[in-house]
Amino acid sequence: MANRGWSGDPPATDEEAIDRILDVADSIIAERGSAVRIADVARMLGVTRQTVYRYFPSSEELLLSSGMRSANGFLDQLAERTSGLTEPAAAMVEGIAFAVETLSNDPQFANLLRNGSKRGSTVSLTSDTSKAFSRSMLHRTDVDWESHGYDEAALDELAELGLRTFHSLLVDPGPARDGYVLRRFISRWLGPAIVYPRLTQVMEALQPVGTRPQRSRPTAAS
Repeated sequence: MANRGWSGDPPATDEEAIDRILDVADSIIAERGSAVRIADVARMLGVTRQTVYRYFPSSEELLLSSGMRSANGFLDQLAERTSGLTEPAAAMVEGIAFAVETLSNDPQFANLLRNGSKRGSTVSLTSDTSKAFSRSMLHRTDVDWESHGYDEAALDELAELGLRTFHSLLVDPGPARDGYVLRRFISRWLGPAIVYPRLTQVMEALQPVGTRPQRSRPTAAS
C-alpha cells in the first residue's frame, strides 16, 4: 500500500484507502455530478495522482465503484439481503442476483459497463481494486468462509468469479430473468463451483481402504 501523502494520516489497509478515495469521489459527485477528475481526488486527499491511479486506473472505474457503493444504499441493502445466509452458495447467489437487479436500474452504471468509457476503452470490473471491493462485500456476509474451505486466496478467486458472472448478466442479460428464475439460473450453474472447496475437504478426509498404509506382516524367518 502506498503510504506517502494522505495529509499525514496514511490508511492502515488497502480497503481503507479505497474507502477514503471513494468518500472524496462521492463528495465531488454530489457537488458536480459525474465530472470527477483523478487530479481533484488526489488533491483533496493530499496524495499524488499516481497513488489514486494505483487503485483506480481511470475516472470511469472510480465512478463505477462509487456507483456500486452508493446506489440507493446498495451495500447496506446487500448486507441485509444476505443476512442470516450462512451457506456460501446461498449468499453468493442472492448477492449476485440482487446486484444485477439493483444496479441494472442505475443508468450511469449500466451505460459505463455496456458502452465503455468516453475514450472508447472497455471498463473492467476485474481490476485488483474491484476484486478487493468485492471481497470486502463477501466479508460482510454471515458466512464462515474458512470453515467452508476458503482462505484469502480462494476468496480472491471467488470474488473475481462473482464479478465476472455479474458483469456478464448485466452487459448481456439474454432471456428475461428476475426473482426466483434468476436465482435458480445462477444457483444451478454457479452453485457447484462455490461448494467445491468444502467438497474437496470432505473428499480428502475420506481415505479409501486401499490407500491406507499397510502393516508389515512377520516373515517366516522372523
